[in-house]
Amino acid sequence: MSDAEGSDILAALDAVIEARRQEDPESSYVAGLLAAGPAKIGRKLGEEAVEALIAGIEESPDALRDEIADLWFHSLVLLAARGLDSRDVLAELERRFGLSGVEEKRRRQK
Repeated sequence: MSDAEGSDILAALDAVIEARRQEDPESSYVAGLLAAGPAKIGRKLGEEAVEALIAGIEESPDALRDEIADLWFHSLVLLAARGLDSRDVLAELERRFGLSGVEEKRRRQK
């Protein structure tokens, strides 16, 4: 998969999440999460992070991949709830690209 394909998938997910905002929370999982707000989505994101951690330590690579997919998806939902999307994260990653982790952390502390 090329970088463009990965970005296309993220953009498609952003669009689906935004479209779900208009749906009935009783019939759409994403609409229900968005209606519940960032705190509820954050709790779900934390749950997915723990599951990814466990899969990374104790389970198969396939299980880890699946849990990371869940983690990324719920991250996109939380971004949408706060008025952001994958483009915002990709822009931040691009800004940081080529910058050492030590220097990046130093800049955030200022």
